Amino acid sequence: MKSYRILLLAAFSSVFLGSHAPAPEGGDRAERLVHVADSLRMEYRFSESAAVYREALSATSDSIRRLDIAEKLLMSENGLNMMGFVSRPSVVAKHRFSTEDFFLFYPLADKCWVPVPNQLDTLGTHPFSRASYVPESAGRIYYSAPDTSGAMNIYMTEHQDSLWSVPVLLNEGMVSSGDEIFPMLSPDGNTLFFASSGLYGTGGYDIYMSSWDEARGEWGEPVNMGFPYSSPYNDFLYVNTADGKYTVFASDRDCPRDSVDVYVLEYDSMPVRKEAGSTEELRKICRLDPEGSLDDLDGNSEVSAGIPENVDTRRYTQKVSEVRGLKDSLYRCMSAIDHARSQLAQSGDDEEKQRLSAMILENEMLIPAIQDTLDRAMAILQKIEMEFLFNGVVLDPDKIVEEADKEVVGAASGFAFTRMDPRDSLSLRFRVPEKKFDYSFMILPQGRFAENNELPSGLVYQIQIFTLSKKADVKQLNGLSPVFESRTPTGKYTYRVGIFRTYNDVLSKLNAVKKAGFRTAYIVPFNDGKVIKMAAAKAMEQEIRTVYRLAMSPEGGVLPDLALRAVRQAGVIDVVKVDDGGKIMFTAGPFESLRKAEETAAAVRAAGVSDVSVEKIGNMTSK
Repeated sequence: MKSYRILLLAAFSSVFLGSHAPAPEGGDRAERLVHVADSLRMEYRFSESAAVYREALSATSDSIRRLDIAEKLLMSENGLNMMGFVSRPSVVAKHRFSTEDFFLFYPLADKCWVPVPNQLDTLGTHPFSRASYVPESAGRIYYSAPDTSGAMNIYMTEHQDSLWSVPVLLNEGMVSSGDEIFPMLSPDGNTLFFASSGLYGTGGYDIYMSSWDEARGEWGEPVNMGFPYSSPYNDFLYVNTADGKYTVFASDRDCPRDSVDVYVLEYDSMPVRKEAGSTEELRKICRLDPEGSLDDLDGNSEVSAGIPENVDTRRYTQKVSEVRGLKDSLYRCMSAIDHARSQLAQSGDDEEKQRLSAMILENEMLIPAIQDTLDRAMAILQKIEMEFLFNGVVLDPDKIVEEADKEVVGAASGFAFTRMDPRDSLSLRFRVPEKKFDYSFMILPQGRFAENNELPSGLVYQIQIFTLSKKADVKQLNGLSPVFESRTPTGKYTYRVGIFRTYNDVLSKLNAVKKAGFRTAYIVPFNDGKVIKMAAAKAMEQEIRTVYRLAMSPEGGVLPDLALRAVRQAGVIDVVKVDDGGKIMFTAGPFESLRKAEETAAAVRAAGVSDVSVEKIGNMTSK
């Protein structure tokens, strides 16, 4: 025990004498232990931090605090697991920038970033997500914006005719208890990269990738990119360049507040992930020190003297650089294919053949995208040259080439970080969202007819209110909703209200209907849309076992991971997210016993969701 205390003290001293904040004054033992464990985790000492988190768990009985500690313990355990699959990318360059404009130094198109607040992110309060990526030619936009609780979620909208579609969340797998920021598509459009502070990770923002599932028509389960792209710090804005040469991302590891380092790595289409042998090795890998000299780095490249400094000449220089880089990428891609094919013809090893075949396929898939980008870049370059010629502008060709050479991205020449211009504003016209009809029984100031008069399959009940020789109008409904219309064989119009799954449910609403002015109202049972006798309906209901479900309305419309875990542990697979007129609700079930449903509801409340109720449903037969 004494040696363990010395270990804690040593860890406490070594960590807090560094760049981390000092331990809190006062506070209880659990708080001090958590502070030590946090610092150990930030130093990639996951095994030690996990041990201290466990001790902190035993030092407190506060259920809310225990949930927080358990979540941090999971981060350390995640870190231990992730140490077995570590990439070792080749680092070309890194440079430190302000969090206010670091994204403008990415090798992307000019005026593709719109500072927040803007039309997509109207609040603009996030400490890292300071702009939305909206290329001028984009037909589909993925962006991050706060929901009603302030949590950042990823939305998508696409251009349809002259309007943009109603923004939608991608899927439940990309919605966590934290924030999701900086969604960026791969050049081929099949992979989405983003950062999250609430998914499986080691703390802070980690970087994730999701692949498009063509068969299901949706994005697949997000996968943590692992070390060194992710870390216990904040890592985000992961981009693979269109020329297929580089990977760029940002992180605040080892940075002062309000600053981030932007890392440029050589793109690796088939990274080899190996176990990190020690904490020291992992820490060294995650430092991502460039392999070459940093003397060539330029944090604010501008068009040099000898060339007129204006937007047009800078755009021309950048476009020359882009064209040269794309031609080089195309050549390297084709050379790689030829080399791989030569090796494939000589190889006798099946595993090596499989690897080479995959490499050839990977490069062949890149060529059309690179060629298309090159063609468009060449067209723009020629247009700029014609504009110069028309305006009588004469530029020194040698100086242009010199500036273009400076902008070429490459390990041998260094990486010139050039500041792009932001886009001034957004003016997107969106479609008006369609409101979904609510088929729940209600008495409103004005009644409503059902949008669809078809009844669901199985056993249901309705309350018949009247039969008329001509169509009824809304005033005659006395506020009832939803009211269904049907025709009798004699041509009259019959009106019934509601859809109820059990006799007790419909009976509980019958008096309300009568009080609404329909004193002769009565219950009508249906099976698969056809009227049946009440005795037959009650007999059928006896054969239906009573099952339950949970209705959960978390704050901000995001179900915490711990709550979802509690539901999954109860053996429930069916968790459905419902948008009820802007209010997000989740249902989970079925539960075959009331006791199991109530126990799970208690666990969900302990996980931070206070609005939880158990509902009885009766639509599962006992056969």
